[in-house]
Amino acid sequence: MGADETRDGVSLTNLDQPLFDGADATKRDLVDYLDAVRDPILPQLRGRPLSVIRVLRGQDPFMQKNLPKYTPDWVRRTSVWAEASHRRISYALCDDRRTLLWFANQRAVEYHPTLSTADRPDHPTHLVLDLDPPEGDSFGMAVRAALLVRQALADTGLAGAVKTSGAKGVHVVVPVDPAATAEEMAAATRALAARAERLDPALATTAFIKEDRGGRVFVDSTRAYGATVVATYSPRVRPGTPVSYPVGWDDLDAVKPADFTVRTVPALVAGRDPWAEALPAPQLLPADLVAEGRAIPVARVQAMHEGKRRARARREAG
Repeated sequence: MGADETRDGVSLTNLDQPLFDGADATKRDLVDYLDAVRDPILPQLRGRPLSVIRVLRGQDPFMQKNLPKYTPDWVRRTSVWAEASHRRISYALCDDRRTLLWFANQRAVEYHPTLSTADRPDHPTHLVLDLDPPEGDSFGMAVRAALLVRQALADTGLAGAVKTSGAKGVHVVVPVDPAATAEEMAAATRALAARAERLDPALATTAFIKEDRGGRVFVDSTRAYGATVVATYSPRVRPGTPVSYPVGWDDLDAVKPADFTVRTVPALVAGRDPWAEALPAPQLLPADLVAEGRAIPVARVQAMHEGKRRARARREAG
């Protein structure tokens, strides 16, 4: 089948097909959107191992890390050892418009770059706290939890920017001095999450196990080391195809995730990059914050041990 259109040497096909059930968008809308926001989104993707979520016709969405064999030679890539699967994974480096358009034509809806660049994997550039509210119409709770994180940051002399996740939550992002190691960043993230929780334990929790959250907002401190976070301006596989979008701290309680979609965002970013404008300069991590975090167990590991303990207790109880 021939191309519907060609842009920057990339053949674009089946552009009028629906993107996914409930998307209220076609594949053409996805291509046009990513092309419209290429100037602000590419700086976040460039040089970073990239995972994408694709939606093929008649299939459930799936995350793609390893590039398929048919990937064009001109797509830059980097090889990363995956400890979990004990193999090397060939990740894309989405450095230019041509690669972004190729991904769009592959029906890649979501873009999840790593927090570190391929050439400095042990030095993430940003610290991220993911505020995940309980089910239901709970975005307002995520906003209130984000303000707790902002206060915890301010109390230690740090500042961050905030964006909608594009789903139901909020991401607080702190650019960090490039000298910081992944271990220091992970420790600082745990300490900030714990401090935010202490500010209002009725609203926020660091409990990794869902059943322990009690209807509170989960302050996720596990975005560290080789973790990814959905890029600002990335669409999400959600009804209406919303977009992860930056919001000023003072405007956070006046918006909702559905305000920012592949249809509304191009006009908002025309000729500018609100995310780059919002992000503070990279900051040094306070030594006391890092030390505090080193004494806090890693949430995922702690949850794994607790899960095993509970399962053992259930077995012993018959």
